[in-house]
Amino acid sequence: MNNLNYGVIGNCRSAALVSENGSIDWCCLPDFDSPSVFAKILDDEKGGSFSIDVDDSYTINQKYFYRTNVLCTQFRSGQDSFEVIDFMPRYKTIDNDYFAPAEIYRYIRPLSGKPTFKVRYNPLLNYARDEVAHVIQESYIRTYSKVNPNDCIYLYSGLTLNDILEGKEIELKDTQFLLLSYNQKLIDIDINRVYLEYQRTKVYWLNLSNRTKKYQKYTEEIIRSVLVLKLMTFQSSGAILAALTTSIPESIGEVRNWDYRFCWLRDASMSVDTLLKMGHYKSAQGFLGYIKRILQSKHDSFQIMYGIRGERALNEADLPHFSGYSKSKPVRIGNAAYSQRQNDVFGYLLNVILQYYVFFPGTLDEIEEMWETVRNIARTVSSQWGKPDKGIWEIRNGERHFVFSKVMSWVAMDRATKIAELLNKKYYAEVWQGIANDIKEDVLNNGWKEELQTFTQTYCNSDLDASLLLMAEYGFIDAGDIKYKKTVIAVKNALFYNGLMYRYINADDFGKPTSSFTICTFWLIQALYKIGSTEEAQIIFDNLLACANHVGLLSEDIDFATKRLLGNFPQAYSHLALINTARLFSEEKYISKFIKP
Repeated sequence: MNNLNYGVIGNCRSAALVSENGSIDWCCLPDFDSPSVFAKILDDEKGGSFSIDVDDSYTINQKYFYRTNVLCTQFRSGQDSFEVIDFMPRYKTIDNDYFAPAEIYRYIRPLSGKPTFKVRYNPLLNYARDEVAHVIQESYIRTYSKVNPNDCIYLYSGLTLNDILEGKEIELKDTQFLLLSYNQKLIDIDINRVYLEYQRTKVYWLNLSNRTKKYQKYTEEIIRSVLVLKLMTFQSSGAILAALTTSIPESIGEVRNWDYRFCWLRDASMSVDTLLKMGHYKSAQGFLGYIKRILQSKHDSFQIMYGIRGERALNEADLPHFSGYSKSKPVRIGNAAYSQRQNDVFGYLLNVILQYYVFFPGTLDEIEEMWETVRNIARTVSSQWGKPDKGIWEIRNGERHFVFSKVMSWVAMDRATKIAELLNKKYYAEVWQGIANDIKEDVLNNGWKEELQTFTQTYCNSDLDASLLLMAEYGFIDAGDIKYKKTVIAVKNALFYNGLMYRYINADDFGKPTSSFTICTFWLIQALYKIGSTEEAQIIFDNLLACANHVGLLSEDIDFATKRLLGNFPQAYSHLALINTARLFSEEKYISKFIKP
């Protein structure tokens, strides 16, 4: 079965997808959202890749080094074997900053015998729109665009450079390396330097894992997900990406193909909330700094999503020369959803900001600055909550009164009230609490369908929606409330199929959804657990974990029949939900607060 059997390497600046056979099939340099250098994942012939090719006698296995984002691919044929260790450097420097250059190391180590391989180096710049040329200069290969010669990358290696370009068979006699860099290196690159970068990077990720809370069960799955979420954080701004790819289809042959290399306030807020629970406070601080920077003045309006540097315009365009993943077109860059109104986003954001005040409020000027952000959000929600919107699923045509958007508007005003109470701002607390009460009354009157004995997707339809499962999670309704219990059962009966969940089954802009949205199955598990169906929840959870790929990564969607991973990859949504769900089924391993590991 074709699947997203990729490992991911990255350094909080950019990332690369490495196939289970050791081919780099997706990478954008210098940053996550830059034009691609390798895009074979979107077009086998035109996309470009960077592979280590062996003959058919070799078996290939891939794994992460223990609790790191350093990937190892082993090649074995009889007595002959070697391994390729892939990583992007990241570690702290003496001045407590981070070294995270736009470069990929491929550290090649012989294990036994006389292994042979060929290097297939085929970078195609600017989403493969530009013809490229290679020039051997000094100790590197310079690859540049013939359209814009300043757009170039550099490949350093201990191997003979002509052998690389000509794809000649190479016998591996000693440890070697390939270093792909966006910038020309100013220091000599040799195997000793490569080894140093490898060890420094491995230690960085091991330290991060060591600071992560541990549990009696599912610790490795939790740590892998934390490593993924951290890798997808853009260091220079604090933004957290929704996914690392663009246009991996939700269903093969359909057109639900979107660019997810941006920061959705919803997804990022949920990721930060999860990282806080796991003890990673600096990531939360970085994201809140990002929020403050994207609001340059009190008059700035909120968008649902931004570029990773805070860009507001994320204009969408097609790349028609790409055939698409498994021939699924179109391939898109940019995302037109940035201009949508989605009223639910503010609830997640204020839920995180409340934790800012509880955990690390900062200096007086920082507290006051964040208070202005809270007031700005509260004003926005107060004026918008009663209006229809596009909803959590970003319906492109038409706006509706989505029940979950109203619920999260209540969450926004509830958390704003709690923040005002913490700051002793009684007037704001009273006003905002009144608005929260109005929203709740409106939802209970219009969202609950007495004849169906369930809450529904919108005020005006009788369809079910997986987002309704979160009503208790955010405190809108008690998990023991009979209306919530009946809603959970109704949603499960309508949307649970073959072990997985639909988001909804009513038609949208592109017809009826045909794949499972991964996070929705996690939501069902959490909801079943809350209403007391713990054994059923456990079974569904274990079956869902089995859908992860060979290195424990999850995408946005899963095919109901084949359990093939679909959608953009890896997906922050899926991994934050994995962490939150796993914590339900296991107790934390506590250590004394006086012990600093």
